[in-house]
Amino acid sequence: MRFLFRPPATEAGGLLALPWAQPLEEWDERLLLTVPQRGISRHVVRFVASEGQVYALKEIAESLARHEYAMLGDFEKEGLPAVSVLGLCVDRPDDQQAILVTRYLEHSMSYRYLFSSPRGEHSADRLVDTLVELLVRLHLSGTFWGDCSLSNTLFRLDAGNLAAYLVDAETVERHPILSAGQRTYDVDLARERIGGELMDLEAGGLLPPDIDPVEVADSVPRRYAALWDEVTREEFFRLDEQRYRVAERLRRLNDLGFDVGEVELVTSDSGARLRVDIRVAESGQHRRELFKLTGLEVQEGQARRLLNDLRSFRAYLEQRDGHPVPETTAGHLWRNEVYDPVVAAVPPDLLGVLAPAELFHEVLVHRWYLSENAGRDVGTTAALRSYLATVLPGQDGDQPDDLTDDDLADDDLADNAEDDPAEDDPAEGDRPPGTAGAGASRPVA
Repeated sequence: MRFLFRPPATEAGGLLALPWAQPLEEWDERLLLTVPQRGISRHVVRFVASEGQVYALKEIAESLARHEYAMLGDFEKEGLPAVSVLGLCVDRPDDQQAILVTRYLEHSMSYRYLFSSPRGEHSADRLVDTLVELLVRLHLSGTFWGDCSLSNTLFRLDAGNLAAYLVDAETVERHPILSAGQRTYDVDLARERIGGELMDLEAGGLLPPDIDPVEVADSVPRRYAALWDEVTREEFFRLDEQRYRVAERLRRLNDLGFDVGEVELVTSDSGARLRVDIRVAESGQHRRELFKLTGLEVQEGQARRLLNDLRSFRAYLEQRDGHPVPETTAGHLWRNEVYDPVVAAVPPDLLGVLAPAELFHEVLVHRWYLSENAGRDVGTTAALRSYLATVLPGQDGDQPDDLTDDDLADDDLADNAEDDPAEDDPAEGDRPPGTAGAGASRPVA
């Protein structure tokens, strides 16, 4: 047998003791993990844990395994949203197929799991829009998927929204640029597969009765065309409009989750022409900024929410202390006095229900609603107590467990002194969820 791992793969050593010579479906159940939020696969797929990490193992023909190994590796280098590949095992005894090893995407969910969860907030339209965004991002990178479907996608919560990740790259083709015909064919394949998957949910009683699988599937080309046009079209406008029209276009693209790599503005006596070059990697401006200030690695939407709270906290510190507070100092204090105590306060039996950053975001949302009802800022401590008592326990079993993190400490919270009533704060277009709108976060006692 031969093993091929992509460096750095220091965790790969612990996997070498697994019984690679045996067919994957015959492996001892004691070696495997049960992942209830997994999707359906046409191949034999099993999950294992090694040195605190979880991996998905897929038995597949060697040619396909090598192709997928290369494609997923390229995606990771380019920052495209896909699962991360670790390695593969080939030349197994008795002409067995190869095994492809990918890293498990923590807190991810299949579309079937989303629809079967008690919460029931994840509509078919929302899932399809998220998948269409992923397809547009791949097409911009010159990637023809060839098997775009809900089954080949994993979804993760990102500040209350969903983010989509490619799972299966067996049929992927890379080109310098995709033709309109290639893109249309890929979209048509997606429409067909999504329709079949929604019909399957309907047959299983998992689809809400007001959702028409055919109607949703037939909307895929229209949704795709609208997003593709928004992201790629050139705009023409008068010279006296160029300042605000350029800013408006860039803001719209950022709101859609796309970063702009280059802006080309060509002016003439008749007006201006604007063309933008989109970065195909996952948007990362807010993630990078939050990591620089706090050391936290989170998703983009979560980072945006946390940065808003951090800035409110900084303003609170400056008002309290009567002098400017450096951004780096505020980031350090916010992490130690606000974020970490909230995460540490979660009881051990509820850990893993949500990713820590998503949990903190939900506490901010809960605080916003409580403050609205109370007519004043109730503060982070009171919101956290209420959230832990009334909201988080109801999500147990609704969201996927974290399969790798160790239990965190259960810290008791002392009462804070009552916060001052919040000053009016300009509302963001997507509030709630309550980031800074309910007043600045105070240290959690």
